Amino acid sequence: MIQILASKADLGFDWVDLSAPTNEEIRQVAEQYALHEASIKDCMQPDHLPKYELFENYTFVIFRVLASNYPHEADTIQELTNKISIFFTSDYLITVHRAENDLIDLVKGKRIDSGKCDSTLHLLNSLIRESILTFEQPGIKLSESLDYYEERVFLRQRKSPILRGLYFVKRKIDVIRKLMLLSYEIIDNIDLTAHSDVYTRDLRDLYIRTQTLFDNLSENTAQLLSIYFSIASQRTNEIMRVLTIFSVFFMPLTFIAGIYGMNFKFMPELDWHYGYPAVMIIMGGIATGIYFWFKRKGWL
Repeated sequence: MIQILASKADLGFDWVDLSAPTNEEIRQVAEQYALHEASIKDCMQPDHLPKYELFENYTFVIFRVLASNYPHEADTIQELTNKISIFFTSDYLITVHRAENDLIDLVKGKRIDSGKCDSTLHLLNSLIRESILTFEQPGIKLSESLDYYEERVFLRQRKSPILRGLYFVKRKIDVIRKLMLLSYEIIDNIDLTAHSDVYTRDLRDLYIRTQTLFDNLSENTAQLLSIYFSIASQRTNEIMRVLTIFSVFFMPLTFIAGIYGMNFKFMPELDWHYGYPAVMIIMGGIATGIYFWFKRKGWL
């Protein structure tokens, strides 16, 4: 569907929005504004990563926006985000997206309907800014999820599905962090243009803040996973230590019981009146000796 959100007669530039366009619609717009075939191909790829590319007569930008209703266990770029392609010059700006997106209506209301937009660069800056802001609140929620799993790890509540939940938190953080890193060129080029102003510098500050948030979350997740496996290994070692202590106690006792369980006919102790209590006393003495030896070594 093609929508004209702003016209050159009113604002000095055109804003054309294509939502889930058909091949005929995208070709129609491409012919009207002389868009290159390579950028059209990139524009139609649903899983394309962020990019900033200069053509002879326009600039082409791909940016990704966090989806509003992604599945709980989503862990890929295509599941977590939606793509917005932007073609712009000083005379026009074209946005192309497959999924319905509130971002377009939000920017239109803030900039076009209110009359607070005087150039396509200003409009582009607003689109990128609102796109980055879609990652801010989910970043806070991921931070809270990380705190939850950190508490579970250190409190040793082993019944909680810690590892699976922590895996999906890590995947979401890594995907968004990757998108932030790939988006640096877009932010950098917007801020380094001749029209750089307070809005573009504010956009760079927002980008740096968001990138720093996800960098920290990524480091914290990696550290928490490392701690989780260390604690799991420590628990295993503790179990093995207890089992080893029990086996050391019972090995000599089992040895004695094994000797007197043999079916030889001539074993003098078998006919001895005090044989049984003597063996039991010896076993008790051995177990007591082992106990005090372990205590002296600090193993108990």
